[in-house]
Amino acid sequence: MALDALFKPFEFKSLKLPNRVVMAPMTRSFSPGGVATDDVAAYYARRAAAQVGLIVTEGTGVARPASLNDPNVPRFHGEKELAAWKTVVDEVHAAGGLIAPQLWHVGSAKGPAQLGKVDSPSGVSKAGGGQFTEPMSDSDVADTITAFATAAADAKRLGFDAIELHGAHGYLIDQFFWNGTNLRDDAFGGPTIAERSKFAAEILKAVRAAVGPDYPVIIRLSQWKQQDYAVKNAETPQLLEAWLQPLADAGADIFHCSQRRFWEPEFEGSDLNFAGWTKKLTGAPTITVGSVGLSGEFIAAFGGEGSQPASIDGLLERLDRGEFDLVGVGRALLQDPEWVVKIRDGRSDELQNFSREALGVLY
Repeated sequence: MALDALFKPFEFKSLKLPNRVVMAPMTRSFSPGGVATDDVAAYYARRAAAQVGLIVTEGTGVARPASLNDPNVPRFHGEKELAAWKTVVDEVHAAGGLIAPQLWHVGSAKGPAQLGKVDSPSGVSKAGGGQFTEPMSDSDVADTITAFATAAADAKRLGFDAIELHGAHGYLIDQFFWNGTNLRDDAFGGPTIAERSKFAAEILKAVRAAVGPDYPVIIRLSQWKQQDYAVKNAETPQLLEAWLQPLADAGADIFHCSQRRFWEPEFEGSDLNFAGWTKKLTGAPTITVGSVGLSGEFIAAFGGEGSQPASIDGLLERLDRGEFDLVGVGRALLQDPEWVVKIRDGRSDELQNFSREALGVLY
């Protein structure tokens, strides 16, 4: 039956997953002073024990002064911070799971607190917005690339099973992709998406050099931005290929393709979603994500909208025919650590509704 596709093992390089379920990264502001707590470790270990195939952590900041805009989001640099992440890794592994950190730089995206000098491709926060800070200098760019590579090397040293780069949702890497926020006329800008992909490609090259050829490197991408839900980096399959191929060539192994609703076609004339088109054009494994297992999409959740469990039959059909390889599950797993085993065992009557209150609790 189609459910078998979700519980078929997946292997790529050193990554050997027991099933196709990936816990999607979700910002959890429960790390005071940027240091992950024992509660954070237990939160991830509970999902590992309940058969999540791969856990991708919340975004965690690389070693740049303004990589984060919230003092309670964890950092991925510093002795105390990395020791805390080692505890997380060890507890997830002890529970039988696999885990990858999502390495993050928010760029000019606003948050509860500005923690240093803002890094921004061109000093603007959205398309048509006024310049509010200086564009990143050549040394800023070089130091940021190094910060990602150092974090990736630390992740491998700590025992993480893979790493993910956050290149989506209007944060720093995505700000370089987007012509609304990247107005540069140097090597890291230009009128084409291929030219604006150079920053991400250089990060990927540096990361690959730091972790070696067999360590899995994931990059999360999105067309939509928090600054503009309707905008697209690539309006056609040809532009999508021009965007993605340099990233694959630079060392991206797996593309994590974020949509607000996974079932929506990416381009007219095809039912393929973002992950489907990405796999078709690059041949690389892809993760689909976006309101899996729930009736409502996640942006609305921040406004208080609840969601009810929704059928995954359509998802399973797409997975079974090979449109994508892995399935990112976010809020359903945030609300219910046992989501995977309930799906596996046919206990759909036990699936939980999602409410906004779950965003404010770590369990």
